[in-house]
Amino acid sequence: MSFLSRIMVLKSQAHFSSGVYNRFGGPSGSLPLEGSRKKKSGQAKSRVGLLILGFTALYGVIGGRLVEYGMKDPEVVSSILPPDRLMASRPDILDRNGEVLATDIRTVSLFAEPNKIVDADEAIEKLATVLPDLDVRGTYKKLSVKSSHFAWLRRQLTPKQQSQILALGIPGIGFRPEKRRFYPGGPTASHILGYVNIDNRGVAGMEKYIDDQGLADLASVGMTSDQPLEPVKLSIDLRVQNIVRDVVINAVTNYEAKGAGAVVLNIHTGEVLGMASAPDFDPNNPEEGAKEGWLNRMSNGTFEMGSTFKTFSTAMALDSGKVSINDSFDASRPIRIGGFTINDFHGQRRWLTVPEIFEYSSNIGTAKMIDIVGMDLQKDYLTRFGLLTKMRTELPEVKMPSQPKVWKKINSITISFGHGVSTTPLQTAVAGAALVNGGKLIEPTFLPRTRDQADETAEVVVKKSTSDEIRYLFKLNGLKGSGRNADVPGFNVGGKTGTADKVVNGRYANDLNFNAFIAAFPIDNPQYVVLTFCDEPHNGEKGQNIAAYTAAPMVKNIIRRAAPILGIEPQFGQDGSALLVSY
Repeated sequence: MSFLSRIMVLKSQAHFSSGVYNRFGGPSGSLPLEGSRKKKSGQAKSRVGLLILGFTALYGVIGGRLVEYGMKDPEVVSSILPPDRLMASRPDILDRNGEVLATDIRTVSLFAEPNKIVDADEAIEKLATVLPDLDVRGTYKKLSVKSSHFAWLRRQLTPKQQSQILALGIPGIGFRPEKRRFYPGGPTASHILGYVNIDNRGVAGMEKYIDDQGLADLASVGMTSDQPLEPVKLSIDLRVQNIVRDVVINAVTNYEAKGAGAVVLNIHTGEVLGMASAPDFDPNNPEEGAKEGWLNRMSNGTFEMGSTFKTFSTAMALDSGKVSINDSFDASRPIRIGGFTINDFHGQRRWLTVPEIFEYSSNIGTAKMIDIVGMDLQKDYLTRFGLLTKMRTELPEVKMPSQPKVWKKINSITISFGHGVSTTPLQTAVAGAALVNGGKLIEPTFLPRTRDQADETAEVVVKKSTSDEIRYLFKLNGLKGSGRNADVPGFNVGGKTGTADKVVNGRYANDLNFNAFIAAFPIDNPQYVVLTFCDEPHNGEKGQNIAAYTAAPMVKNIIRRAAPILGIEPQFGQDGSALLVSY
């Protein structure tokens, strides 16, 4: 082998040795290859760890926000209430015979998702074709907030409106099921039933009473149901209620009065069979009656009841034992006290017996009876009759009576004939019932109540003998006095009128009256009390704007139509044995 050849072989061996084997006897390229693999594996693990950490953090934040939202009221985190609360039922309200007075009907409400609205102007233009009274400016403002995901546009649509809007095909517009309160009788019993707000919550009347019994609390914590609830039955007789309201509405129209009202009350149970106040409102659309109609003048309005108060003054005088029904009092001259003159409207200018004082409605005679009774005992009796304290009943709308802060003799005298104390007409009827039912004061109720249940809570306020004497005076006044215009042949109506001058700017106005009539029938064995009032009449019968020609005819019209419905049989003849009568 030549030198050159050996050099080439040695060089080749040296190159192979240095490039293929390392000092440990292995291939020289294995170490960098293994390091590369370890490096890539470590990087992959780090990236997976970062991803896991990132997702954990993200879902942690989401979970935290969900917990936060879960701890808040739904109204705070969403404009849409949960479906079970939107569809929560209210119980039906029925009259005593099972007739429906209030019920729930299914409806829908219109909402928008502004973030999905393509063209707000076009959407509003289309909606206005179905909803012409749509608030264009307000709606545009709602739809223009692209970050918003919800906005109410109209609550409680009719099925026809829903169908028409669906046909428009507007993106981002939807409907949410709800329930709406419906009153089949409209305004017939508005002040008794009350009404609900847009969220089906009771605002007034028996609707509010039902919520106050726990329904509102259940709704507030989401424990309501869309299943029908047990109906609530009232003491109201829808037939009688319709008659009472009809008479009251006609009185406002025919007598050109500011207002009117009436109630029919069972004197043995305290049940209200019918009650109306005018002006009134339609609970299906209560906003229309906001100006005058919302005021329930029967229980939430106080008035000086005029000469109807002579009933209570006479009762306390007789019950105290200081006055006998056979006593007489000098009514020949006016009473002058403290710069005031007390006179009689139907002055007889002579001595009058107690029945004559009642029949002629003598202010002078009544004042002299009360003078014997005394101011302290008078105040005690009026409190006992419930005329100076707030009446207790289911209706939330009950006003506190007003009386002088300090009673003086002049106050005692004027209060005896119905001036100086203002009470509600309903509590006046309740007190009147106590004077003809044997002397028991029974709180009024709008729920069914038996006679035994009423007796358990009744309070004796006068002796039975006093009640008998008041019943006799009622009958006398119905036959010979100012109550004649309330009489209905066969039903023997007795009662007492009251004509009070209205107070205007702190002074009594001679041309504005508040007229009332309290009656009981059939007077020989009373079952019901009827009280009517007419506020500021201007066109009474025969041109007279006093109670005998306004409030008394109202009583007549109510009893004439309602007595047969209430099961009262007419009696004719002196002993009631005649079955037929010729007209």
